[in-house]
Amino acid sequence: MALSLSHLQHYHEEEYGVLSHIVTGDETWCHHFEPESKRQSKQWEHATSPPPKKSKAVHTSSGKVMMSFFFYHKGPLLIEFLERGATINAQRYQATLQNLKRAIKSKRPGMLSNGVILLHDNARPHTANAVKTTLQQFRWETLEYPPYSPDLSPCDFHVFGPLKQAIRGHRFTTDDKVCDWVQAWIRQQPTSFFKDGIDRLVSQWDKCANSFGDYF
Repeated sequence: MALSLSHLQHYHEEEYGVLSHIVTGDETWCHHFEPESKRQSKQWEHATSPPPKKSKAVHTSSGKVMMSFFFYHKGPLLIEFLERGATINAQRYQATLQNLKRAIKSKRPGMLSNGVILLHDNARPHTANAVKTTLQQFRWETLEYPPYSPDLSPCDFHVFGPLKQAIRGHRFTTDDKVCDWVQAWIRQQPTSFFKDGIDRLVSQWDKCANSFGDYF
């Protein structure tokens, strides 16, 4: 609640000057098969039709790939997939941040000189001392984040939900096919989709403050 109130105060002092500097990102698993939800699998049938046969909805055992995704109010900045068998540690996350900096320089060079405010969660690789040193070298501000709160992460409350909903029911045979589909979906989203995700931070902070820090 205290962090949300602090962010709201910062926003009201500078308004969109704050939101336009925010770069946010997170990681998520993308599965080879994401079973349809009950709503998606509903079928129109005649009243006398037998119920459709449906196999048990399960993920494939080995088919998934970890994606790191970063965006700002004008669109995607970095889509990165982890090699099979690798893990995200401080060293790997430092490399991701270097790639993110290069992507910003390529797509929005003025943003680096105007100042970047990084919003990421408190996962251990994100808060390692080596990563903090890298961010200090970049001269990037880090937006304070509570220990665990998907309600305050644009990736969680705005991007990953629609992505997982869209991918449900698709079946992929390789990591590359999953990656291609996910990248195509992200690039198909209009600029307004990403702007809305950043803009929603204000209402999320407000809801968090009004609920005294409880999840909502």
